[in-house]
Amino acid sequence: MHHIRLACLMAVALCATAAWRTPAHAADIVKAPPAPTTVAPLTSDWQFQATFYGWATAMNGDVGVRGLPPASVDLSAYDALTNLDGALMGAFSGKKGDWSFLFDVVYASLSDGVTFGPLGGSRASLGVKQTIFSGLVGYRMPLGLPDNVDLSATVGFRYQHLSGDFNFTNAYVPLAVSTKGTQDWIDPTIGLQLNYAIDEKWFINAIADVGGFGVGSKITAQGFATLGYMWTPSISTAIGYRAIYTDYENDGFVYNVTQHGAFLSLGYHF
Repeated sequence: MHHIRLACLMAVALCATAAWRTPAHAADIVKAPPAPTTVAPLTSDWQFQATFYGWATAMNGDVGVRGLPPASVDLSAYDALTNLDGALMGAFSGKKGDWSFLFDVVYASLSDGVTFGPLGGSRASLGVKQTIFSGLVGYRMPLGLPDNVDLSATVGFRYQHLSGDFNFTNAYVPLAVSTKGTQDWIDPTIGLQLNYAIDEKWFINAIADVGGFGVGSKITAQGFATLGYMWTPSISTAIGYRAIYTDYENDGFVYNVTQHGAFLSLGYHF
């Protein structure tokens, strides 16, 4: 079958502590009260972040349709960008105390065509659209880590949608072939989320999860890590790497693919 070209895309989180005081004895009544500690109090208000990013995605694996033997896919990030018709990627996260949440969406539309045969009379074209929508809820694990390190256990989901259309025409034969197909599925996920404030400006965020368990995919897994910088209390940028692996089969459709690549993000905190 034809070498399949498609790709796209699929982007993150944030704090806490407590304070103490020492009671005064009667004999200490003329003494000044003890100075407060410098440990920050537990966050009581919601903190939100809206993130926009670009993900240069390569794709490697096997894809098969209608029960035909899977075809090998080896698409570089450059190939994906060359054939990209449009994309939308962003995330929205929030945190209050020990609880946090994250929603992330990746949408991409790609197309490609090739002319072949005697005198270039035959042409085949392929268009693919993909959506990945993820969500998770996290709770900070009571591990006694430093105040600037936040490690949370997460539960969530990952929804994936693929639609494609294939067209074949020949300049010398009044016959055209056209076919379309759609697949979508949803997977439960469990994982970990890390937020590490290196100092007042620099930070590291990371997420790792695994899911599927036969509910949608046989197995799906994600991992990404970013290094970011706070330019102002409201604006940050980050650079990182993300990978999503999916092993899904349904009614002759095979999708055993890893999407991976570097990304850049711009975050607004409020």
